[in-house]
Amino acid sequence: MNRRTFNALAGFGVLGALGRGAEAQVPGSNDSTSKQMLGPEIMLEDDQLLVAFDGHTGAITRMVRKSTEWKIQRRPELGVSFRMLVPMPHRRSNFIFGHEQRAQRVERISDREVRLEWNNLLSEHAGTLPIGFNVSVTLKSGELEFNANIDNRSTLIIETVDYPYWGDLNAPSPEEQMASEHMWYGNLVGVELHPRFGNEKGYWGVDYPTKTVDSKQSLFCALQAASQGIYMEMADPSLPYLLEFTFEQRPGLETSTSDFVPAGDEISGFPIHLECRLCHFLFVPAGGSRNFAPVILKTYDGDWHQCIEVYKERRAAWFKQPHLPAWVKDVHSWLQLQIDGAEQDFRIPYRELPKYIDECAANGVTAIQLVGWNLGGQDGGDPAQDTDPGLGTWEELKQAVAHANSKGIKMIMFGKIWWADLTTELYKKELYKYAATDPFEIEYQTGGFSYVTPTQLAGVNNRRRAIMDVQCQAYRDFATREFEKILKFGAAGWLFDEVCHHGPVEYSFSKTHGYTAPKFIYGGDIPLSRQFRAAADKVDPDFVFAGEGPQDWLLQYYPISYFRIAESSRPVCRLLDPQAPLVVAVTGFDDREKLNLIFLNRYIISYEPFNFHGHVTDFPLTLSYGQKIDALRKRYKAQLWDAEFRDSLGASVKATGLYRYSVFVQPNGQRSVVVISTEPKKKINVTLDLPNARKLATATPEEPDERESNGKIDIPARSAVVFMEV
Repeated sequence: MNRRTFNALAGFGVLGALGRGAEAQVPGSNDSTSKQMLGPEIMLEDDQLLVAFDGHTGAITRMVRKSTEWKIQRRPELGVSFRMLVPMPHRRSNFIFGHEQRAQRVERISDREVRLEWNNLLSEHAGTLPIGFNVSVTLKSGELEFNANIDNRSTLIIETVDYPYWGDLNAPSPEEQMASEHMWYGNLVGVELHPRFGNEKGYWGVDYPTKTVDSKQSLFCALQAASQGIYMEMADPSLPYLLEFTFEQRPGLETSTSDFVPAGDEISGFPIHLECRLCHFLFVPAGGSRNFAPVILKTYDGDWHQCIEVYKERRAAWFKQPHLPAWVKDVHSWLQLQIDGAEQDFRIPYRELPKYIDECAANGVTAIQLVGWNLGGQDGGDPAQDTDPGLGTWEELKQAVAHANSKGIKMIMFGKIWWADLTTELYKKELYKYAATDPFEIEYQTGGFSYVTPTQLAGVNNRRRAIMDVQCQAYRDFATREFEKILKFGAAGWLFDEVCHHGPVEYSFSKTHGYTAPKFIYGGDIPLSRQFRAAADKVDPDFVFAGEGPQDWLLQYYPISYFRIAESSRPVCRLLDPQAPLVVAVTGFDDREKLNLIFLNRYIISYEPFNFHGHVTDFPLTLSYGQKIDALRKRYKAQLWDAEFRDSLGASVKATGLYRYSVFVQPNGQRSVVVISTEPKKKINVTLDLPNARKLATATPEEPDERESNGKIDIPARSAVVFMEV
């Protein structure tokens, strides 16, 4: 009997009677469905959820959302307990499969809690290993919480543990679409899981189509169906390690051209099922033990907005609002300006900056994000924060910043700290000591970006970069000293570019940084951020921190988030925090569509003509419309700026063409609705339905005076209107 035939038959319980001994005769079996006869069910149940565990293996055999009868885990025979990866010195692929273990304990100790315990675990190739795995599962008010601990008494490293694990995750109905949802780069990212499921991992390196969502991007991953969802969260914002929300479609797809999942329960003798497992990258050393980050699961009614409401409520328990100076909180706009790239074009010397500053002052632009000011230009000499002689002197840049301050223009110094340019003497003499290294003690690298010249645009001479190990205290101290150089210019703040990621690095395995086990590199971000903030506070508590698309936990330290959007982007960060300073780029020469999206979602405008290489006056059509939007927001500040953003919740709109809308609610309950036309050429007629509306008025960027309204209006192509209760 071959391996796949065994797996298929076991998936239908045919081999259950063979027992543990028969399973052990099938080497390398990694299908969670090859399991022994089901034991008695141990259940947790309240008025919202029912979850059942197999009394022999501890596998989750059933899970039901009671209010809608959503059978989340439907078939008990496909239930799974856990999986572990425990590599051997000369055979890395050595798994421990929970379905091959007999649980030592599966006990409901109260109406709210079940405890599970496994000991002395049978592995694929290393025999039985002295490993203990203990789990507590609690259910309260529809919220399921998993807490676990692992005790590794073996001589091997436990790299990963998959838990909790659903072997038969189902959409609410066979026809219904279901997608995963998670936050990333100021947006909410949705990926379809059913009825289509395209492979995203490993190319041909996986047996089954696989998708993952990483905790380094988002603490939560939701499973969103048409009108309800499942919210899952790694409930530890300190990021102690990487958690992957993993989805695996077995046995594969019906057709490879369309990515459709086969219908029914079986195809070609194989059970059809979607697995969902949470993979904890723990790297527990021999003789070590570790507590898992808690995992939270709860269901909800509604679309993605309600998912964010769940996260928003949980986030309130740990998110600390940072200090912001008054100018950041007010209506304002930015210019991003690069003065040198990595090919030493030296396009704008320091001494020429005052004319750009004066142009901003004359056109109502409050802040300049100054890019490429440091040694080597943008992406050319990181992480050094020294001035470049090709652009002028240190004193000339300081004088330019002083000129900006005198004009009321806030200079924001662009910087990067994660990377080190491999071509620099600084790296060769010192920074190499702080590089993050892989399990083979080889430094991780990422390719540099391309600027200006055909040679670099072809990728021939890009400056490769090492990834600095921010878990290393010695490097954090070095980086802090570099950051302190920025503070000496008297600038209003800095923007940490690419703060949201560490390139290809998840863990640093460096043996020279004092680690007893690999360190999750993202876990060093917050300690470094605290060092930077402490240094800045000694000079100026109003010195602002900005970052490119920081994850939610980093917004506590980099509260100004700069990112880019598309027409399909969903304003998740704005919904989480109606007042957060979120900055979005406009680059087109008549960029009304992007400006309307910025107006719709209360974003701050960043003008970037010629891909941030030009004057703010270089695109007068874009600048003029942006000025009108900001003038309208200043005039109706209570309605459009200080009010709570609710996206599309609380109103409905009908129109004769393409449109989007958002709702703003003031503390006194008065509402405003921004409607933008996304029609490229024709006007649309709009009808607003605002429940229990007071008297309405309208205003537009082109016609800012209030006009009485009956809730209907024509909007020209590529334009916007705001309805206001008055």
